Amino acid sequence: MTTNVEAARPRQRRAPDPPSQRRTVRIGRLDLKVSPYLFVAPFFLLFAVFGAYPLVYTAVLSLRKNTLTGGDQGFVGLENYRKVLTDEHFWTVIGNTFGLFVVSTVPQLIAALMIASWLNKQMRARTAIRMGVLIPNITSVAAVGIVFGLIFADRYGLANWLIQSVGLHPVEWRNHRWSSWTAIAFMVDWRWTGYNALIYLAAMQAIPKELYESAALDGASAFRRFWRITVPLIQPTILFTVIISTIGGMQLFTEPLLFNYGRINGGSLNEFQTVAMYIYETTFTNNFNVGRGSAVSWLLFLIILIFALVNFLLVRRSLRGNTQ
Repeated sequence: MTTNVEAARPRQRRAPDPPSQRRTVRIGRLDLKVSPYLFVAPFFLLFAVFGAYPLVYTAVLSLRKNTLTGGDQGFVGLENYRKVLTDEHFWTVIGNTFGLFVVSTVPQLIAALMIASWLNKQMRARTAIRMGVLIPNITSVAAVGIVFGLIFADRYGLANWLIQSVGLHPVEWRNHRWSSWTAIAFMVDWRWTGYNALIYLAAMQAIPKELYESAALDGASAFRRFWRITVPLIQPTILFTVIISTIGGMQLFTEPLLFNYGRINGGSLNEFQTVAMYIYETTFTNNFNVGRGSAVSWLLFLIILIFALVNFLLVRRSLRGNTQ
């Protein structure tokens, strides 16, 4: 018969932790719970001050009759929205904004995709070329506006000199819708194409090279490899650039303003005045109507939200179709 020595031995009770050690453990657990919130708190504080508060305050102003000269004159409900939506000028600038967005953003993203595919190949001075592609984006937008304003000057601009050198008549760039949109699209595309190209390039760098090698062994052409491998695999990046470009395109302000030498009217007949320029004109130059300008701002916010969502759905459906 055997005796369990361990069972027979009296169990020793563990001495309680000293108060200082218990306090250290509690502080450590609290630190693990609170620290992540403290790390992200600065973003939410800045967003609350510079994002959420202006958004809410603008919504309140859009429901009141408020001018810079007369002050707050009381609650008017949706009257500001009614006046904006029945104003023909508002629909003119909406058409200008959508038109400028299409003629500038669509070619920009396509060109950025082509440039990124080219930069993804083996070449000499690859790093220097990639850095050079980003130079237009870091150039001051004021300098870009001045230079392109001179290029598209009506009398002595470089563009008209080239047109006349081939026997064509000079173009009055600021007096026609198609010409002003073309010139502004050149400005926007020159500045942002390289930026989007580097975003696409970063996504392409993550694609395994074995996929291209296998497709090449199966006889797939370079275009087919690009369309069937590269484009579907960088789909999230394409969606990101589409949404960001939509937001930026619908808020276009600086390029058309500088193209018109700082005049806010966007041409003699508002040929290229955007919604952002219309907001500034309504609020700070002509009527000093803060309430109506706030209403236009909120309408622009809703338009951007809807348009970005539609773009997201269309691009995702198109890219899914390519993978089938």
